[in-house]
Amino acid sequence: MDFFSAMDISSSALSAERTRMNLISSNLANANSTRTSEGGAYRRKDAVFSAQPLSEGFQSSLNKFSQQSLKQVGVVDIVEDSSPPRVQYEPSHPDANSEGYVSLPNVNVMEEMVDMISATRAYEANVTAVQAAKSMALKTLELGK
Repeated sequence: MDFFSAMDISSSALSAERTRMNLISSNLANANSTRTSEGGAYRRKDAVFSAQPLSEGFQSSLNKFSQQSLKQVGVVDIVEDSSPPRVQYEPSHPDANSEGYVSLPNVNVMEEMVDMISATRAYEANVTAVQAAKSMALKTLELGK
């Protein structure tokens, strides 16, 4: 694996984790939103990651003939959680139905915080990988001195 392949792989993972963190932030911000433009309570969103071949280039051409093919991370879809909304009795709420129940988003704040910590750790790991690749490339350039 060369320097640029390592950077491509880590940068794709950084981008994917950034998307995941943005979705988690959106979920947390809308944890109490009972009204959306689509109608009804906010629905939790999550990113779907997939391993994808590196972009076209010399390395990807070589990968076709080798045993090991390099992959990068890509966000292939953003899905809404299909679980039913939480229902809470609150007759004074403006969005309460005729029986006094309000449909609240299916967002669990604790679960979102754990997901945010996981995404942050993955992001940090990829930043470390980028820094390690950069450091190795600089050390290689110093060998020629």
